Amino acid sequence: MEYFLTEEQEMIKDLAKRIADEKIAPVALEYDEKGIFPRDIVNILAQSDLCGVYIPEEYGGLGGGIFEMALVVEELSRACGGIALAFAGTGLGIYPVILFGNEQQKEKYLPDIASGKKLAAFGLTEADAGSDAAGIQTTATKDGDYYILNGTKQWITNGGEADIYTVIAATDKTKGSRGFSAFIVEKDTPGFSFGKKEEKMGIRASATRELIFEDCKIPKENLLGREGMGFIVAMKTLDRTRPGVAAQAVGIAQGAFDKAVKYSRERHQFGQPISSFQAIQHMLADMAIQIEAARALVYATCRTIDAGAKNFSKESAMCKVFASDVAMKVTTDAVQIFGGYGYMKEYPVEKMMRDAKITQIYEGTNQIQRNIIALELIKAASRSK
Repeated sequence: MEYFLTEEQEMIKDLAKRIADEKIAPVALEYDEKGIFPRDIVNILAQSDLCGVYIPEEYGGLGGGIFEMALVVEELSRACGGIALAFAGTGLGIYPVILFGNEQQKEKYLPDIASGKKLAAFGLTEADAGSDAAGIQTTATKDGDYYILNGTKQWITNGGEADIYTVIAATDKTKGSRGFSAFIVEKDTPGFSFGKKEEKMGIRASATRELIFEDCKIPKENLLGREGMGFIVAMKTLDRTRPGVAAQAVGIAQGAFDKAVKYSRERHQFGQPISSFQAIQHMLADMAIQIEAARALVYATCRTIDAGAKNFSKESAMCKVFASDVAMKVTTDAVQIFGGYGYMKEYPVEKMMRDAKITQIYEGTNQIQRNIIALELIKAASRSK
């Protein structure tokens, strides 16, 4: 479909596609197998000025928005969803600073993200606070000009590799989620350490670790917004970054679909390519329909957010749910088209199927997203009475 991208958006998309094809695709299987963090790819993205596509121009970025970030994530994910996360996870980690940071915080942290010099991560999830984000136990106790952080965050994308962390902690447990606050924590802060690198089913080129805080002392200037705003910071950030997960899902699905179409023309059975069989043709047609529908919803949501819409929780959840479900379906069908070869690690669609699964889980499971969508629909109906 023609999405009427601007000239700059076309350039961003084409550049990301070239990096995906020339730099990521050749190493994707190796990085997945060995769990290699793609620092070299990050450097290439930095040299190409793509790290700052969503960072305001006054802080060294290109001045784009969620749409530009999604374009890059989609193209990189077409080659490898795990490698793409070094970029996408940084977007999640630094967006709280873009949204809620004061001028000093923005001047200090955004230029290094825009240049690709530093990466970021987002610390919300805990062992007993996944879907129930309001159940976090990490604390931040005020002590003069500092806050003392204690607790553990779990399954943090870019954990240990990122330099800048946005961390949500309780400053007043008696207030529940209204007692949460958001903090910027730098990697080398005393009392801040990391757990082991997790062994995952998919996105294995992405680093996932625990964040461990043991009397971690951070200056009060690292508080984002004001005390008690942490839950709002987290939810407003996720509303804007879930389309990034959706774009990752679309990219993974597109990559698997491209491989399936190519293979269907090369694989011969009964004296003819399997692409000539109607059963395969219908599978490919359904895959193409689903991908294009997902992409249209993601792009429309991104444009809605960038246009300044006031409330887009429902749309953000919708595009995340739909695109990730499509990614799982398309990659499963791609494995089926490859047949026995699709089940082998030396062929790429096996990896893509593993990578697709996480898009249904992180940044809010699809079951939680459906709750959000339903609640927004019910609220809208009650207002219209």
